[in-house]
Amino acid sequence: MEKRQYHKEMAAEIAKIPADTVPKLLLHSCCGPCSTAVLEQLMPHFEIVLFYYNPNIAPRGEYGRRLAAQKQLLAQLPHCHPVTLVAPPYDDAPFWAAVKGVEDTPEMGERCEKCIAQRMQESLAAAIAYHCDYFTTTLSVSPHKNAPYINACGEAIAAGQPVRYLPSDFKKGGGYARSVELSGVYGLYRQDYCGCPMSLREAEIRRKAKDLKNMPDSVLEK
Repeated sequence: MEKRQYHKEMAAEIAKIPADTVPKLLLHSCCGPCSTAVLEQLMPHFEIVLFYYNPNIAPRGEYGRRLAAQKQLLAQLPHCHPVTLVAPPYDDAPFWAAVKGVEDTPEMGERCEKCIAQRMQESLAAAIAYHCDYFTTTLSVSPHKNAPYINACGEAIAAGQPVRYLPSDFKKGGGYARSVELSGVYGLYRQDYCGCPMSLREAEIRRKAKDLKNMPDSVLEK
């Protein structure tokens, strides 16, 4: 079976939009840095409801720090159509309910899939509540996220619903590199872990390993 090109499917869907209309899109945002290049790509075509919904993020202070970066971006980013930020209060209970029983599975495994599915389900509900025409997520801009799973999940939950899922693979065409570049341009805080306590623990292990690798031999021999 030929591998689907989700970024090309998105371009084809956008090309169908009549020149005199601006559809409303709910864009789930995992963080400000990931949303940079995605917003740049989508803003010319849509009125956007930016849905910062991430109950996986820990600790609470980190959630606030990433939300602040999201607000910082929107305050600086030029846009031709309205962008409305929707950020529910911090509540990690939905994340723990979603990953119950698979908490210790590896990164990009079943834990991550259930976390993504839960956030996308809430994104669809918000898209319906805000009377959007489409919904999608910034998650595929990351090289550490499975774009085929993300798109399959979005398509499955949108089946029979009044909001259409917009296929996407935002890392394609240099999207991830552009997000890194724009994060620097706007001076955004860039985290080094996905968000959940498990990914934080894995990041801390990576940091310690890096510190040991960079430590002079004279120190290690003591």
